[in-house]
Amino acid sequence: RLPFLLKLLAAGSPLSLQVHPDLDQARKGYADEEARGIPIDAPHRTYKDANHKPELICALTPFDGLCGFRRPTEAADAMEALGVDSLKPYVDLLRAHPEEAALREVLTAILGADPAEMADTVAEAAAACERLGGAHAPYARIAHNYPGDPGVLAAMLLNYVQLQPGEALFLGAGVPHAYLDGLGVEIMANSDNVLRCGLTPKHIDVPELLRIVRFEATEPGVLRPEASPSGEERYETPVDEFALSRYTLASGAAPAELTASTPQILLCTAGTVRVGELDLTPGQSVYVPAAEAVEATGSGTLFRATVAA
Repeated sequence: RLPFLLKLLAAGSPLSLQVHPDLDQARKGYADEEARGIPIDAPHRTYKDANHKPELICALTPFDGLCGFRRPTEAADAMEALGVDSLKPYVDLLRAHPEEAALREVLTAILGADPAEMADTVAEAAAACERLGGAHAPYARIAHNYPGDPGVLAAMLLNYVQLQPGEALFLGAGVPHAYLDGLGVEIMANSDNVLRCGLTPKHIDVPELLRIVRFEATEPGVLRPEASPSGEERYETPVDEFALSRYTLASGAAPAELTASTPQILLCTAGTVRVGELDLTPGQSVYVPAAEAVEATGSGTLFRATVAA
């Protein structure tokens, strides 16, 4: 079984706001739900397996997303600018308490609010975002897809990130995030453990979510690949389960030597790339077993997914 999953992710509209557990939390959560006899396919089941799910998204087109909490004062400024009276308690909390307490109290209040009152607040906030535009425009777009969803307000607590093609984001345990728009290559540890915060009709386990989330303001930390003499451009991440790198091949250049001691998936995203006897075009991939000799030639872009060395 491969320790990683590789995907092409196309977000035509905002995807759910979510967070992933660390390895210890996943093992304990999975064991607890197994002991309680919750069916693995039950809608209210939180832990589908006993693994963590760190992930990396690399943009193939301009890509918009949310990643990690921003400073509480920045979130307060964004909410206050909307001029919505029902947001004032959140603004006051964000300004009155230390960082961790402020973020925890406001997210708890948003997720625990009366649904009807929250729907009205979100509608007012969305109209104000539409009117103001600029930095508020993404939240109007989110609200258009999820009218009345408390995740619209939760999204305002997070950093808004715009990736250019070739740039990437690493998302570790406890970091709330959402993908809003764009096409990218996504690689993650082999797990399906997701705790949702909003922007979804699926089950939200609020107590477990609040236990897993890391309430700390962070910079998104946009990654750019580091080139090696071999032509491999690697995205450095602090995990063992996967490694993602990129090759930009040119006609007539020397073959890229891709033989590895670990299994790998090679994915073409531009041009035509020959791997062994196979010609890959955009969207096509090939699985290469560990230690199998393989080279790549042609003119195009090839992503390599494998296990961290």
